[in-house]
Amino acid sequence: MREIVLDTETTGLNPKNGDRIVEIGCIELVNHVATGNHYHQYINPERPMPQEAFAIHGLGDDFLADQPVMADVMNEFLEFIDNATLVIHNAEFDMRFINAELDWLGLEPLPMTRAVDTVRMAREKYPGAAANLDALCRRFEIDNSTRSLHGALLDSELLAEVYLELIGGRQPDFALADEIDAVVTAVNETQRRDPRPHEPTAAERTAHGKFLNDISEPIWNS
Repeated sequence: MREIVLDTETTGLNPKNGDRIVEIGCIELVNHVATGNHYHQYINPERPMPQEAFAIHGLGDDFLADQPVMADVMNEFLEFIDNATLVIHNAEFDMRFINAELDWLGLEPLPMTRAVDTVRMAREKYPGAAANLDALCRRFEIDNSTRSLHGALLDSELLAEVYLELIGGRQPDFALADEIDAVVTAVNETQRRDPRPHEPTAAERTAHGKFLNDISEPIWNS
């Protein structure tokens, strides 16, 4: 099962107002295990960066001016995510921006059914508790000390750890069972003996017959 943990940074809160994506970060999971494969891209939004957004992620006009535009990176992004389930914190926000970018490029939108929203998962599991990424990192004792600013790739890495905790953690009992199976297999291989023949020899048959002759009316002869 392939899943992509995904995060974006943007110029603002609403693509209908002309806000654009400026960073995409993705982490690949296969069967709930991080593979080390990832996608990361800064993007020139082709518009000025508002100060409010700059204060959140620190991506300014000078830096982004040298980055490729969305039209040049969208195909690579779509190839990376392929048909995988998308794990996103506050999925509606990121999906709205991704689909707006797809629409501007004349491409088909991604269905919301592809997205797993970890905010919703956290609120269902811990009703009334804070469900932002920092709060969940504290709950699960995940080190987020390097997160002074938002960053799509770093946030995706943290979210991947949070997501695995939300679905039940690493389940160490399963790992222990695998280790036990390996030990049993190794013992069986090293201590295996050839099967013992059970058919009696001629000498054993003769000895058994003499034994029966010494017994009064043995049931074995009936």
